[in-house]
Amino acid sequence: MPEIIFNGPAGRLEGRYQPGKSDTAPVALILHPHPQYGGTMDNKATYYLYHAFAHRGFATLRFNFRGVGRSQGEFDQGNGELSDAASALDWLQSMNANSTGTWIAGISFGAWIAMQLLMRRPEIQGFISVAPPANLYDFSFLAPCPSSGLIVQAEDDDLVTPISIVKLVEKLKAQKSITIDHETIKGANHFFENELAQLMTSVNNYLTKRLTSGR
Repeated sequence: MPEIIFNGPAGRLEGRYQPGKSDTAPVALILHPHPQYGGTMDNKATYYLYHAFAHRGFATLRFNFRGVGRSQGEFDQGNGELSDAASALDWLQSMNANSTGTWIAGISFGAWIAMQLLMRRPEIQGFISVAPPANLYDFSFLAPCPSSGLIVQAEDDDLVTPISIVKLVEKLKAQKSITIDHETIKGANHFFENELAQLMTSVNNYLTKRLTSGR
């Protein structure tokens, strides 16, 4: 799990990178929760998501948004953070020129950024969106959502209203040509602090299903 520094639009960005198991391994980018509320690439859910992909042989990257840890710059209300994520994906793809696929995953604020990047990068073929803050940020840009993916919500989320995620899922499920899986983790709070095992069971089951089907 090498520590890396790569260039972002506001300066250097700090990350952790696990090379893929083969030259053609797919790549996965993992985005952490809100920087102004303690979110970092070492957030437990971010760390677990990173390892879920890395253990499957993906070339996997998680990194700190600008102003977090050793990453340069200052918080930019999501606009700069989206640019950071795009630069991170560029770096990841440049390290894996023969990759056969691209995935993205994010938690909370990171899920919002991930879904925006999904709309801008048609090569992204799958996503994991954990506790997307559908009542706090505008997700109307997902019109239509270009890729199938998994949305996971916490039953006892104290920041994101469950109904807002349900409405987002229903909107996306109405689209043709993609499939949205939706899981609710019972008893979990916004960061799944005591239910990480259940969260990762849902994530791993989904990845097994998608990767086995080859879609």
